[in-house]
Formats: sequence, structure tokens, C-alpha cells
Amino acid sequence: MKALAVIPARYASTRFPGKPLALLNGKPLIQWVWEAVNGTGLFDAVIVATDSELIAEAVRKFGGRAELTSSDHASGSDRVAEVARKHGADIVVNVQGDEPLITGAALSTLLDLFDDPEVRFASLMASLTDAAQLSDPNVVKVVVDRYSNALYFSRAAIPHNRDQEPFGQYWRHIGVYAYRKQALLQFVALPVGTLEQAEKLEQLRALENGIPIRMAATQYQGLGVDTPQDLERAEVLLTGDRS
Repeated sequence: MKALAVIPARYASTRFPGKPLALLNGKPLIQWVWEAVNGTGLFDAVIVATDSELIAEAVRKFGGRAELTSSDHASGSDRVAEVARKHGADIVVNVQGDEPLITGAALSTLLDLFDDPEVRFASLMASLTDAAQLSDPNVVKVVVDRYSNALYFSRAAIPHNRDQEPFGQYWRHIGVYAYRKQALLQFVALPVGTLEQAEKLEQLRALENGIPIRMAATQYQGLGVDTPQDLERAEVLLTGDRS
């Protein structure tokens, strides 16, 4: 299988404008992500998809590959799909441009799911044991069936433990996606659904339209850099100074 990794990187982030170019231990954030993905050796190509010539220029400067995309895209998935249309990959992996700590183990786990020819759309989940995160709407939860297909994603704590009895497992969704190319193109062509509108989670569009999402458990906990404060946390983790 030919695998393509696409890293969507938008300049005009609402909470953190210019985020991909913010310096993290002396390097732009987008460079950390590209180097982490490219360094796995898992992909035939790793491309940054951006609406900004400034970001594209920065990527080329450090030796990466960038393609300019429309500034009108509503989501990173749309940006990834624009790039994927131009390439002959079988599998397309969407790695967010704010995941500097993404690991080869996590990405390999995701790609391995496509050994099953029934898998069209896939993502990652990690064990969730922190009660504060369970009630945090910024931490997306997922419940799966016995075959590891997603049943639902929510910002709420799911399943609801009515009687507060010991419960076996909660899962946190890690927002790294992989698709067979045609499934990605089908997905971005679908209209926004009511569940997606309510939760503000685009992956619900797939479930509303009968597209299964196969989930894989990973040790990777994810670190999305959405604010300058998140950038400071990432610096601590990358230097190993956890004091």
C-alpha cells in the first residue's frame, strides 16, 4: 500500500494566529511535526498542506515539502483532501499540524488497521483514567463496539455511568485520522450533519452517514498545541524537564 501523510497547517488560527510558525525550542512548530512524521519512514511522502505562503516557505527552508491549498476550507480534512486528490496514495493519514510529539508507534498502529480490507476510515484512542479529563468538554471521548468500531464521539463523559459502579474502560479520542483515499473524498463531499453541528466534531459526519470508523488503542496521549500555554507545556515535555 502506498501511504501519504498530509499535515494541514492554517495560518489564521482563532486562538493562536500564526501557530505553525511559533518557535518551539528554537524550531517552528510545523517543523517538529514534519520531522516526527517523516522520521518514521512509514510514508511514501509527507506533505504540509497550507493556505499560507509564509508557512510553505518555512517548510521548504527546513527541507520539507509543502503545497498551497485554498483558504476557503472549513476544516483540516478538506485541506488534506485537496492535496490527496493530486496524489496516487492508497492510504492518506491526516496528522494535525499541532502534534509535535506524534510517535512512529502510534502512526504504525493506525496504518496496520488497513491490513483489514473492510477498514475505510480509522483513528486512535487512548485509555482515559483522569476524572477531570472525563468531565472536560475539550477532551473528546469515544465509545466502541466489540469490533473496535466507533459507536459515538462526544465532549460529554460517555457512557454515562448511571449508578456510579466500577466501569471497565473509558477512551479518549486522539485526533489523528487515516482513510482509504476514496473514503476521504466521499467524507469531505458530505453535508454537515446535526450531530456534528451539536458536538462540533466533524468525525460524527462519517457515523451519521454510515461510514464506520475503526479505532485502535495507543499509548500516545496526544498533545494538541492550541494556545501559547500549550506551547510552553510542549517545551517542557520535549526537554524532559517535568519538574
